[in-house]
Amino acid sequence: MSETPVKTVMIAKRRFDLRRDRVERAARRVLPEPISSHYVVIGQRRYPPKQVIGLVTGLDRADFTSHQARRILMGLGFAVGLRRPASSKTSHNAPLVAGDQGPSHPAGSRGPSLPETPLSSRAASDELSETLGSLRGHWVAVKDDEVLVATATPREMVEWLARHNRRADSMFRVPEDELAVGGLAPL
Repeated sequence: MSETPVKTVMIAKRRFDLRRDRVERAARRVLPEPISSHYVVIGQRRYPPKQVIGLVTGLDRADFTSHQARRILMGLGFAVGLRRPASSKTSHNAPLVAGDQGPSHPAGSRGPSLPETPLSSRAASDELSETLGSLRGHWVAVKDDEVLVATATPREMVEWLARHNRRADSMFRVPEDELAVGGLAPL
């Protein structure tokens, strides 16, 4: 197995040697904070870029900008994006469960981006259904067709919502398979 190349960056007049695999490993240990505007996709989770850079460098988030964090993470090959305004009922911020592996994007690639124009409610429903399909067996909190958080236990979900002062329209466990969706119990 070959090692991930090291990328040397300067942040707050300090030098850091960052590796993609170490960033992924560090991010898997924490739940993402709420996304206000920009995000980076690590695995299948969306994180605020400043959360990730603060996590891997130990720096205070006031020591660098979101733009600088985004540029560094793009340089490591992570996809970045811009969240639609909260007024859009179809925005999705899907911080997924630790350990999930998502698509990788080549260095410099922006990866998947959110549409510039609002989606129809049918398209939004389809997008939410697709997101929930990848979260089988997990507890999710949803607000305005947006997955706020997905966790392994209901306690983790409630703690995340309380810590970030967020309210959900609904909270539930996504069924693990088609039998559970239909309400059928195994024999």
